Amino acid sequence: MYFGGSGKEVGLKENAKCNKEYRLSFTDRAKEIVESLTLNEKVSLMGGNWSLEKMMSEATANESDNHYNKVPYPAGGIEEKGIPPMLFVDGPRGVVCGTGESTCFPVSMLRGATFDTGLEERIGQAIGEEVRAFGGNTFAGVCINLPYNPGWGRSQETYGEESFHLGQMGASLVKGVQSKNVAACVKHYAFNQMEISRFKVSVDCDKRTEREVFLPHFKDCIDAGAASIMSSYNRYKGTQCGHHDYLLNQVLKEEWDFDGFVMSDFIWGVKDTVEAANGGQNIEMCCTRYFGDKLVKAVQDGLVPESRIDDAAFRIIRTLLAFTEADKEDYPKEKFAGNKEHIALAKEAARKGITLLKNDHQVLPFDKATVKTIALIGKLGKKEVIGDWGSSRVFPAYVVTPIEGLKNVAADTQILYCNGSNPEEAKEIARKADAVVFVVGYDHDDEGEYISESENDGYTGAIGGDRLNLGLHEDEIRLIKEVGPVNSNSAAVLMGGNMIMMTEWKDSVNAILMAYYPGMEGGNVIAEILFGDVNPSGKLPFVIPYKESDLPQVNWDTDSQWYDYYHGYTKLEKEGIEPLFPYGFGLSYTEFSLTDAVFFADSENVFAGCKVKNTGLKEGSQVVQMYVGFKNSEVNRPVKILRGFLRVDLNAGEEKDVRISCPVEKLKWYNPDTSGWELEHMEYEIYIGTSSDQKDLLEGTIKL
Repeated sequence: MYFGGSGKEVGLKENAKCNKEYRLSFTDRAKEIVESLTLNEKVSLMGGNWSLEKMMSEATANESDNHYNKVPYPAGGIEEKGIPPMLFVDGPRGVVCGTGESTCFPVSMLRGATFDTGLEERIGQAIGEEVRAFGGNTFAGVCINLPYNPGWGRSQETYGEESFHLGQMGASLVKGVQSKNVAACVKHYAFNQMEISRFKVSVDCDKRTEREVFLPHFKDCIDAGAASIMSSYNRYKGTQCGHHDYLLNQVLKEEWDFDGFVMSDFIWGVKDTVEAANGGQNIEMCCTRYFGDKLVKAVQDGLVPESRIDDAAFRIIRTLLAFTEADKEDYPKEKFAGNKEHIALAKEAARKGITLLKNDHQVLPFDKATVKTIALIGKLGKKEVIGDWGSSRVFPAYVVTPIEGLKNVAADTQILYCNGSNPEEAKEIARKADAVVFVVGYDHDDEGEYISESENDGYTGAIGGDRLNLGLHEDEIRLIKEVGPVNSNSAAVLMGGNMIMMTEWKDSVNAILMAYYPGMEGGNVIAEILFGDVNPSGKLPFVIPYKESDLPQVNWDTDSQWYDYYHGYTKLEKEGIEPLFPYGFGLSYTEFSLTDAVFFADSENVFAGCKVKNTGLKEGSQVVQMYVGFKNSEVNRPVKILRGFLRVDLNAGEEKDVRISCPVEKLKWYNPDTSGWELEHMEYEIYIGTSSDQKDLLEGTIKL
């Protein structure tokens, strides 16, 4: 029997040396070291050691030979006292360090579409090995911010729109990275989901929205043992998140019992010495501007209690001692960075995450015996598209483009290429070809990390930012609508970091693949799926509506932004709006049936089970999803929410029993009047199926 659910997915066994219990064994030794330090020495641990000028020259260069985080960024460390420095490496689609050496995995959004926590844990292991190969000891690539609106430019760095799913995937990455004795840093805490206004916006929401929607996935990662947190640039309820006593001290350190350290987002994450130190900030990254001598003086002047400094130094020392001394294994760069095993893992992720959304008349897969010419249309067909060029950019040895992938996978097929700028030319080659593939969507110019030219220090930032329009470019829409009908054997491949509107053009092609940003092997995998060498099995980690207005509206250039309780699929369901494609949806080249559903609960867990059978002729994978509904609730709650999932591999004709569990704790609601979590004792609807759409679900009830 396959068994999965919250906290119960079968993955790699967590290395005991990276867990919280092991870290706490260094408590007495860390205290002794802190007691031996002067105030100046303790404060020196709380700042980055990279110069602002050097950081700026790297960040603005945007060149492979001189780029952001080419080597790990150090912070703190006192060698003569036996205190190792923190050595920072960014992510999340792989290790940012080096040039032409790291593995470029697909972006997190594609990995979210795999719904495969075991795979994400293995990716974390590989990333941990590469961090060690470059000399780092901290990986700041566990990005779990929830996109309130899919236009957020860095959506590609997170796993999807659903808090539960974010928590499960993020926790898996934490476990994998830390199994290699690399501290995982979870970011950006909290309410960080816009680029253009990230330095100035103050986010606000009610208490239930805070606790039920925007914070649970962070707690999931802390519960999984994450050793570090990165605070965000934005403000929450008027206070800088990097200075936020409520978020950093009260919730994170006291309520959640977080034992690790907090670091700021870079350069602009700390804006006041006293407020940041008293608010729970432990390390100012990646250079020291407000801590250092200014913090020493603030303590001497009585504005910051020295106990705050002691706590920060203690957290830093204890954590870094644990990870540094857990093992002394060597990870040679030439053996571990971008090795064939890691590249194969990147390819596996792309194969499991690329999502088939439409396949009318079974246009796909193309038959190599009959499809002898393909018209490849669109400028992205020849472009290396791996995502944002901001802090998450990885520099691999190569990137396979779609046209190269087609040549590799279907060597005997002639490729007729045009960039699509001339629709008449595109029509001409479409008529000649046996099949047509449009490669359209976004690249780093369209979405990604953003810093405006008005920001201080002359940093002009990465091209990108938030998407003001959630659809394709107008010329691409026109291209598909005019050229698509010319050849019925047509497919559109979409590149992008989050949801792309399709209503206007989806009927002009017979097949649609969402490829996200599929990593260094992406071109090969796209071709493998088009020709049926790989059966697509990804599932949407977001909802796709008919209209943009069905989604929460965001002012991307603003000083303040309110977040409602509902977003994504929960908003559409609450308002009775049918989506174009539901959350969790994805097609296959085979068929599946789900039967014999069972639902039950005990005092600790809720369970859903069924039989899953591959009724088609090809081997394939299905993601079985469990949802819980709240029709009988006396408070305002979603129609239903995801509370478990499991990926199941099946040969043609094979059947397996699947059971998914969810802790009862995950069904509670937050009562702002009592400032606590409460379980409603009532009958709950419980569902098991293949998407959030009611027609794809088997339903039952349980009583708690």
